[in-house]
Amino acid sequence: MEFISYLVSGISLGSIYALIALGYTMVYGIAKMLNFAHGDVIMVGAYIIFICSTTLGVPAVVSVLAAILVCTVAGVVIERVAYKPLRNASSLAVLITAIGVSYLLQNAALLIFGSDTKSFSSVISIPPLSLFDGQLHISGETIATIVVSVVLMIALTLFINKTKPGRAMRAVSEDRGAAQLMGINVNATITLTFAIGSALAAVAGALLCSAYPSLSPTTGAMPGIKAFTAAVFGGIGSIPGAMLGGVLLGVIENLSKGYISTQLSDAIVFAVLILVLLIKPTGLLGKKIREKV
Repeated sequence: MEFISYLVSGISLGSIYALIALGYTMVYGIAKMLNFAHGDVIMVGAYIIFICSTTLGVPAVVSVLAAILVCTVAGVVIERVAYKPLRNASSLAVLITAIGVSYLLQNAALLIFGSDTKSFSSVISIPPLSLFDGQLHISGETIATIVVSVVLMIALTLFINKTKPGRAMRAVSEDRGAAQLMGINVNATITLTFAIGSALAAVAGALLCSAYPSLSPTTGAMPGIKAFTAAVFGGIGSIPGAMLGGVLLGVIENLSKGYISTQLSDAIVFAVLILVLLIKPTGLLGKKIREKV
């Protein structure tokens, strides 16, 4: 039962990583940018939920919807102000800007909310589940995280494959110049990508802080790095790869904590990533891209 418990908890944690990784992989796949401020959007969403539920006393569902709205707007503003002017700039300039936006969000939260760690009240009210005559207990947060993540991933996959904006995203990802010649609004498509990724980050923030009830200005930093690792692990630019990479990363981290060492779990996760990339440099589900000369 101990192994199953670690496995379920790992899938739950990995589902959160997968939701965050989807934002990284969508932005990279479509805009060819690495948005390292994405992890801090999680923190913004969590603080919005904290303010709404603690200060304003609104219901949990309304708090989460408010966080999604604010994070979506924040994602659009970040794209328009920080990334759109650098659309044709070098990748190094975009990377430095992304790190700058990340520190800007962290320090803004530090000035507004202070450095004290807040106690986050869970937005999930699902009762825990007991299996195998009470030998296995699964928390409501774990159940909600897995279910919500699976539903959102299926919805996103259907959106990308079945809708007109989703087909536009795939076209821009394949060839931005050709897509523009075919009448696709590339700027609007990239903005929509940032908006969807930021909305998913808000949901991930709600699930993360409900499962691990603490909140600080750096809450999104490490999950953001691990989610980026998950995106690379699965094959950055691939939505199924982000899902697979996130879940596998969560399972590896949790099993490492349970059976090896809590101090070494992060090192083991990154060691596995290095091993996978040595064997398959494009990630588990990534595809080789042939460049025309």
